[in-house]
Amino acid sequence: MTRSNKPSLGAFAFFSIAFALSAYFTFAAVQGDFGLFRRVEIQAEAEELRQDLDFLQADIDRMENRTRRLSDDYLDLDLLDQQARSVLGMLRADEIVIR
Repeated sequence: MTRSNKPSLGAFAFFSIAFALSAYFTFAAVQGDFGLFRRVEIQAEAEELRQDLDFLQADIDRMENRTRRLSDDYLDLDLLDQQARSVLGMLRADEIVIR
């Protein structure tokens, strides 16, 4: 009996399927919904949202400060004067308006 050195069709099918599965999983690991590229996108979006949060927190702190300064417990007369001037358009008698 002689043995042939040609690979059988079953071995070819097995390696073809193994290669296709490994290519699929490699592609999914890199570009899939939970892949490396998506992770980088999520990290960039998270950093942008952190910056937005910091900006909004600073804005909230500024508004809380102004609210406290105009409250009944603590009244900042300069801020009250500034608000009355800007909202009501009031002037003092000794001021001149130049347009």
